[in-house]
Amino acid sequence: MTTETVTLELREHVLEIGLNRAAKRNAFNLAMLRELAEAFTRAEDDPEVRCVLLFAHGAHFTAGLDLGEVGPFVASGGALVPDDAVDPFGLFGRRRTKPFVIAVQGYCYTVAVELCLAADVVVAARDARFTQFEVRRGIMPFGGATLRFARVAGYQNAMRYVLTGDFFDADEARRLGVAQEVTDPGAQLDAARAIATSIARQAPLAVQAALASARAAVEEGHGAALEALMPAARALMATDDAREGVQSFLERRDGKFTGV
Repeated sequence: MTTETVTLELREHVLEIGLNRAAKRNAFNLAMLRELAEAFTRAEDDPEVRCVLLFAHGAHFTAGLDLGEVGPFVASGGALVPDDAVDPFGLFGRRRTKPFVIAVQGYCYTVAVELCLAADVVVAARDARFTQFEVRRGIMPFGGATLRFARVAGYQNAMRYVLTGDFFDADEARRLGVAQEVTDPGAQLDAARAIATSIARQAPLAVQAALASARAAVEEGHGAALEALMPAARALMATDDAREGVQSFLERRDGKFTGV
């Protein structure tokens, strides 16, 4: 399925979303922001989808926001994500509950860094070139970099790039924790697909519960996550998937999970 700015393909319980404005270096206009949110919402609402994989068609992941269109819209009070949609940046609207893997290459400007920071696993091609250069345009990041970059990379590591707008490469992204794996150019999608497929083979309720627990620890603190830990674990133990997990362990085979 192809919309104006993204492609969608479901394979092995993974919804693959492809940014599809290669002629514009996948710059994010309002349509792409909206359609990406709609794609994440579809993934959230479809029980067949167990993981989201985001990638980009063409040589570059994205050259960033189309400021000529998006800037005035934001300045006038416009919302980038509809209230009832899942926000890919995890800031506004509905929060996603399913894992999110991202593969990036070439230009990874501004919103690309913020999508990486919002994702659960990032695979970067060695030719990826990252920058959070909003300060060079007289604005500040508003897609999550000021909220997450320091948490992921450490305050001074993050400020090194947020306050200068300087570029950094894939190896530096991995050092900072922005990327978890670096591949040869062209291999990033296959590597990310392998990770997403592996996630989708696991028990979906368990994956989502583990994701929620880890997110709570990061966003709400150790105490809040600890308080919710055992109730969540006990609830999982009552599921059909948990029973299948035990049975598959006893029979020394892979589990066949249904999300129930």
